Amino acid sequence: MQTSAVLPSTRSSFKRGRGAALTALLLAFAASFTAGANAARAQEPTTAQAPLRTVQLSAGIHVIHAELANTDETRQRGLMFRKELEANDGMLFVFERPDMQCFWMHNTPLPLSIAFIADDGTIVNIADMAPQTDDTHCSKKPVRYALEMAQGWFGDHGISAGKKIDGLP
Repeated sequence: MQTSAVLPSTRSSFKRGRGAALTALLLAFAASFTAGANAARAQEPTTAQAPLRTVQLSAGIHVIHAELANTDETRQRGLMFRKELEANDGMLFVFERPDMQCFWMHNTPLPLSIAFIADDGTIVNIADMAPQTDDTHCSKKPVRYALEMAQGWFGDHGISAGKKIDGLP
């Protein structure tokens, strides 16, 4: 009888000790995660990047002046904090190799449309993106290029999936 009376309290102590250790471990993880997130936020840009070198692209008869985002830093900042785009201006994101590409509108006040483009210039898919959201918009297959334009630009110019963009670097 005495043994059975001692074992439950020993088990409870063991569970509490294990629970306390697990809680301490989770709290330490949460603190390091929060510190990492705060550090990332501290490094997050707060202003628009300076205009980038532009390339001239064409979509049928339409000429596009696209800033070239071809480094990790320029791709990460993209059109954040930009308040306007001229009529045929946009930003071309160039990646080292085709991959599934996903974009969001964090800190981007402009409504944009994005065309995901294969190596041969064919538009794979186009998505409209709402400003100031963290919703992801992804290519339907691996692509090397993504072109952001003012929202509705592609539709207004009769450009849809399957059409070609010429002049890609």
